Amino acid sequence: MNTAVTKNALVSETIAKKFETEKATPYTRWIAEEGLDIIPSLYVENLHTVELKPWARRGGKGLYLNHDASRTSNDCYVCEIAPGSELAPQRQLFEEMIYVLDGRGSTTVTNGAGAKVSFEWKAGAIFAIPLNTVHQHFNGSGSEPARFVAVTNGPPIINAFGDTDFVFNTPYDFKNRFAGESNYFANGGEQKGLLLDTNFVADAVNLPLISAKERGAGGGHIRFSMAKGSMNSHISQFPTATYKKAHAHGPGAHVIIMSGSGFSLMGPDTDNLNRYDWREGTMIVPPNMWFHQHFNTGTTPARYLAFKAEGVSIRNAQGVPKAWISRRVGGDQIDYADESLQVRETFTAALAQVGLTPRMAEAYEMELADLPAKVSQKG
Repeated sequence: MNTAVTKNALVSETIAKKFETEKATPYTRWIAEEGLDIIPSLYVENLHTVELKPWARRGGKGLYLNHDASRTSNDCYVCEIAPGSELAPQRQLFEEMIYVLDGRGSTTVTNGAGAKVSFEWKAGAIFAIPLNTVHQHFNGSGSEPARFVAVTNGPPIINAFGDTDFVFNTPYDFKNRFAGESNYFANGGEQKGLLLDTNFVADAVNLPLISAKERGAGGGHIRFSMAKGSMNSHISQFPTATYKKAHAHGPGAHVIIMSGSGFSLMGPDTDNLNRYDWREGTMIVPPNMWFHQHFNTGTTPARYLAFKAEGVSIRNAQGVPKAWISRRVGGDQIDYADESLQVRETFTAALAQVGLTPRMAEAYEMELADLPAKVSQKG
């Protein structure tokens, strides 16, 4: 376990040249034509201050953040709207989920039949854009910029068609997704188990959560599937001086810290973990099937939002994500009882630096009641 920078897996020029013609895709070429940069997003220290470039077509500033499988799954971008300004209207044949980082404003959504809905938002809001609707974002302040982070499934859509004019200019209404309902972006929704059926959350930072002991640390959890899309998201929270269970899943979960402070351990296996410190505004994107584990070393509960594509959730035959299931029975979550002693030592040392001690005894004890039998490994 260390704090070193992750290896970049670069190879010789000889090998690289064999794949040179496959490096660019319709998606990466489109972003270049937009005049924007793409940077790796395994770890972004502060989404509030990450440097953006002018985005002429949309009328704001932007930056694309790609993870290890963005070419084939989902991507992320940060966008800023100048004070008293707005972005250009846009429609698209891919889904998009948005979390407002700074400022306040409003959005209008219009379908081909002319049905138009408007709603207001401020920092801490979450919403999704209904598929292929014309939408436009407005900054509600004349003195402060508004900034948001968005996750889309644009890469596979753009790559599949290879024609951005088709992707952004096809006039078709998906009426089962949005038919101009006046209450479409009403704050609230119906709770269905862990899933909150809604298209808009006005204040996700303070949204009440549901107990989810399966992930450990006495934390809370809530899930979303907004705008009837295939992408999904969830919010998790856990108390001070506690930590979540280590787990692994598919690529493209964008973990955005909403409150609190701490660190995550992350790596391709449990013997090769790096440390990533975080606070409000940090984003961590675990690569495909990397183990990762989140630790709260602050004095308040830590809450994070995860925007992701469905491909992240490798599920069992019952539809349960394997990241929620013990490795003892074939899942991808490491029980507290099976974690390395070094994990606990690292956490204890980190807390000692801020004058705290671990509050994990109850979590360890609760796990034992449902802990599956450990299957012996025979060589």
